[in-house]
Amino acid sequence: MHNMSSPTSSLFEQIGGQPAVEAAVDNFYRRVLSDDTVSHFFDTVDLDRQRAKQKAFLTMAFGGPHNYSGKDMRTAHARLVVAGLNDAHFDAIVGHLGGTLAELGVAPELIAQVAAIAESTRADVLGR
Repeated sequence: MHNMSSPTSSLFEQIGGQPAVEAAVDNFYRRVLSDDTVSHFFDTVDLDRQRAKQKAFLTMAFGGPHNYSGKDMRTAHARLVVAGLNDAHFDAIVGHLGGTLAELGVAPELIAQVAAIAESTRADVLGR
């Protein structure tokens, strides 16, 4: 029997696998799109494609199957940087991700790991 809290299980498995990622992404975009400080960055985005990319990216980031084939972070966000994307926006998005995971019952130490993964993308997302 596999112990879900064993050190060898990936963050992906620990948060509940694909169903948890699906729920997290849907919850996350509801939060983001209702936040006037960041929602305008998604005005011209195909949200179905964006959700699919986000699910694949989070699955990979959490140590699950690698099916992410999106652009690198710097390229993907370059036009948003030109439109004014900055640290405050980045912080808001990471906050929405943490809030989403907390709402889904993910343990605080796992949320901290996810936040660290997100933080590792900051320079590329903001084009530095």
